[in-house]
Amino acid sequence: MTTNIHPAWDLRQDDIVIAFMGPPKAGKSFFISLLTDHPVRQARHWLWNITSAIEAIRVSRPKYGDRIVLVDVPSFDDIRRTDLEVLKMIGKWLKKTYERDIKLSGIIYLHRITDRRVGASPLKNLRMFGALCGDVTMTSVSMVTNMWQKVKPEVGAAREAELTATFWKPFIVNGASVERLVTNDSTAAWRIVEQCIQRGGGESLLLQEELVEFERNLGETAAGKTLHTMLLRALDNQKELLESLRVKIEESNDATLTKELRKECGEIEQEIIRTSEEAKKLDVSRQTLKRTILSAIGKSTGVVCSFFGGVKLALTSHPRSPSTVRDMSRTITDTMAKI
Repeated sequence: MTTNIHPAWDLRQDDIVIAFMGPPKAGKSFFISLLTDHPVRQARHWLWNITSAIEAIRVSRPKYGDRIVLVDVPSFDDIRRTDLEVLKMIGKWLKKTYERDIKLSGIIYLHRITDRRVGASPLKNLRMFGALCGDVTMTSVSMVTNMWQKVKPEVGAAREAELTATFWKPFIVNGASVERLVTNDSTAAWRIVEQCIQRGGGESLLLQEELVEFERNLGETAAGKTLHTMLLRALDNQKELLESLRVKIEESNDATLTKELRKECGEIEQEIIRTSEEAKKLDVSRQTLKRTILSAIGKSTGVVCSFFGGVKLALTSHPRSPSTVRDMSRTITDTMAKI
């Protein structure tokens, strides 16, 4: 059966939205290509940016009309962008869809059964996935393993058993299903999507509720706190590595080796700077302090202060002159930036 596809220029409230998540190179684009009956490259051509790097494609099927929208959600640990950038993209899109009352009908999380173990990147994506979704949404989630044709059945089964007993257990306990994409064909892919749709869905993701209902900053959400913890852990590892390299430099009598070690040190130092900046942006204690200061300033001056995605000051309806209020606002903003 031929599937008609076209870019998802916009989302509608009656759309059946299926989001695809997972670590880099987990096969999200390939899965979507199976659903569209088009090669990966051509399917990606049809994927349309609906919010920054969140890509979607609208699919027409006899049973559902043109209501099915497949969404390729960017992965964490992607070399093209930082994890904080990815989280901001996802947060922006989820917030927008929630405010428009557009619900996710299902989430398909992909994992390569060819992976001998759950490495750092898959583990990071899995943890972020859990923090993004929360427990309630898990009834709409399908944990899908792929690339079965590249492993012996008994090997794949053993790896799947390990996943379900350990890394995936919290998701399964809360209602997530486990599926296999055994054959790389449209029928197998649509079977998984159909099951995902039939299970219902429509529950709000934890991140959506935190950003919209509770008006939390990204750093105050479960996903933001999880990423912040990961960044701090990465920062500690980078500092340890830098210290060990410096020791090697001091002990080295080889000019060529010393040069290489110094170069590596410079690269690690840059990584430390980048990681520190990312962690600083998600530091909840800093954000809480800013909220407290802004609240205190607002009460004492009459200036309406709020902090949501940055410092914003309402300068209207104030007894002082506009220039005085603007100067006050500039001072407050400068002070907040230094915290």
